[in-house]
Amino acid sequence: MPRTCKDEAPLLVDSPVIKGRYVDLDGFTVGFETFEADADGAPVFRGLPDDRCQCQHWGLVLSGRFVLRYADREETYVAGDAYYAPPGHTPEVTAGTQVVEFSPSAEMRATMAVVSANMQAQSESGE
Repeated sequence: MPRTCKDEAPLLVDSPVIKGRYVDLDGFTVGFETFEADADGAPVFRGLPDDRCQCQHWGLVLSGRFVLRYADREETYVAGDAYYAPPGHTPEVTAGTQVVEFSPSAEMRATMAVVSANMQAQSESGE
């Protein structure tokens, strides 16, 4: 049976805001994300439909505060909360937030291609 843990997952996102470790387990990506600073994630989803994440996620908040904004609502999660995030959201986090997420790998790859390009552009522009 496939398995992973945070210490074994490769660090694929390493920015001043987020440290992300990700592993594909038989078609689902397990992500261990630690947020080092308060952040509104909306800008990195620009270019996706409705400028929102189109990947669904199931997750658990280990620490901090995690907000998902949808066109018609906002949902807030804190340490100990499990959640399901359908497509069409943007995240906001506080420093010290840690989550473990499970996402369909194909959807995650498509989303992360746009997110990575936006993060690179932000880094180059000094934002």
